[in-house]
Amino acid sequence: MPSEKLASDDDISNGVSSDEYPKSEGNTPIVSELVTRRLNFKRRFVLLPALLVLVMPGLFGQTSTGQSGTSSQSTTAEAKLPVFDVVSIKPNRSGSGSMGIETHNDSYFATNVSLKRLLRDAYDIREDLISGVPGWAESTSFDIKAKVVDPNLDELKKLTGEQRRSMLQSFLADRFQLKVHIETKELPVYELVVTKGSPKFHEAASGNGSADGGKTPGMWIHNNELTATAIPLTSLAAMLSRQLHRTVLDKTGLTGKYDLDLKWAPDDGQDPSPDSSAPSIFTALQEQLGLKLQSSRGPVETLVVDRVEMPSEN
Repeated sequence: MPSEKLASDDDISNGVSSDEYPKSEGNTPIVSELVTRRLNFKRRFVLLPALLVLVMPGLFGQTSTGQSGTSSQSTTAEAKLPVFDVVSIKPNRSGSGSMGIETHNDSYFATNVSLKRLLRDAYDIREDLISGVPGWAESTSFDIKAKVVDPNLDELKKLTGEQRRSMLQSFLADRFQLKVHIETKELPVYELVVTKGSPKFHEAASGNGSADGGKTPGMWIHNNELTATAIPLTSLAAMLSRQLHRTVLDKTGLTGKYDLDLKWAPDDGQDPSPDSSAPSIFTALQEQLGLKLQSSRGPVETLVVDRVEMPSEN
């Protein structure tokens, strides 16, 4: 199984050390994702091998979200961001169980994706926190090609993850007549805290992520094994949020950047691990990192769709 490199999707989510987007040269893809849907409709997300997603709020994950026209995006809107000048949207009737997404500095390509999946990218939010969508927004798939005409690649490379998401939001508002708002709800959450005693991991060496030969900060997941270099614990909390489908809040009080290794057993419905002795993710956190998840309730931002229409084909 290919390895997964996760961030922020957005950094992944819940906050990360940097909100810069992964950089690429020219039209080299900076994000490429293949997703296979099983017949039982359980989804597994598989990133291409050696895909690097830096520690930051990235294209996927959860951070503060908003919408074109909402107050949370007002600062971004004032920046006169580039727009996708050419947007092609066509229904995908292949019946395929796979989908793909590629993001370049000057373009966004999606194959066999639902509107709800697009909302996840555009607003950096888990799909289970999106409400108000009509049935077709989950059952109908689209092929999308969006491109900036005559792009200034140097300027595009400087865009943050939030700014790139704002570009996606703009074409969704234009072509799908999308209107949304953010609604904060009191929901079950997990709090990530330190167990009694010292954490079982160390702060990253100061050279990590620097130009003098240090390792690039990031997070890799392969077969339920995580390796992370120089990441804040908010990024670990974001990854756990996606794994557990419940918001995880970093309550450790640890503000540095850390090197982490974690191995856990797969959840029900996933392929069995080659090592059947691996513990659950809850036990693994305690035994391997000296951290634990405790149930609580807290404010969670959700995305509510107020209006959306089927786009015209072009």
